[in-house]
Amino acid sequence: MLEFTLFLLTGTLTGIISGLLGVGGGMIIVPVLLILLPQNGFHSGLLMHVALGTSLATIIFTSMSSVRTHHAHGRVNWTAVRHLSPGIVLGTLLGAWLAASLNTNSLKAVFVLFMFYVGTQMLLDFCPPPSRELPAKKFLWLAGSVIGFISSLVGIGGGSLTVPFLVCCRCHMREAVATSSAVGFPIALAGTAGYIANGFATPDLPAYSLGYVYLPAVAGITAASMLTAPVGARLSHILPVPALKKGFAVLLYVLGAKMLWGMF
Repeated sequence: MLEFTLFLLTGTLTGIISGLLGVGGGMIIVPVLLILLPQNGFHSGLLMHVALGTSLATIIFTSMSSVRTHHAHGRVNWTAVRHLSPGIVLGTLLGAWLAASLNTNSLKAVFVLFMFYVGTQMLLDFCPPPSRELPAKKFLWLAGSVIGFISSLVGIGGGSLTVPFLVCCRCHMREAVATSSAVGFPIALAGTAGYIANGFATPDLPAYSLGYVYLPAVAGITAASMLTAPVGARLSHILPVPALKKGFAVLLYVLGAKMLWGMF
């Protein structure tokens, strides 16, 4: 019961921060799971794999909820989603396959580098200037492959990669964010499938694990985050979001440094 309560609390925090700051849940879920999973009998060599697979599984449900809202407002560029998705699926499956062949420390190093990237992006409030139109379909496939590959390796829905790419291609910010939430669904779905398949025959996984996906964590985190994300979105109209983003960026640096230190 205590275990599930902790997952609910993680989901509550994830939902509020995601709704408030527009940050993907993976940046919160993965570090928290690395703290909670050892208490549930997970072998230390599998911690990062399970944290990433579980994070992607939660994004399936949160992405569906976000897409429904954005679609109702007519903000999703479904043409971009359709052309990005084949590359996304391929890249995500390749990323999950590579993750299964890497050890926990290697995956942690990749995740830490990405935390520093996201922290820097938020700290500088960086957004690339629009410089080109949406490219041809084959280039969107390529872009989707890169986005899916990296997202799968770090257990995120790809928003910190997809949004800058779409803005660079002259998409309005609101459309880019809405489209990114739709792109997050095939990333999460393919990534979850990849982590399940690659971890299915792995020994030493505790009960209620489906490959590298820990089902109790998925249930608890998803249930709470879907309820609290709208709360975070409402708070974004009241609280000083730019200052909070900078504070969260510093927290990402601290968490990243702590993870890096723990590898030695």
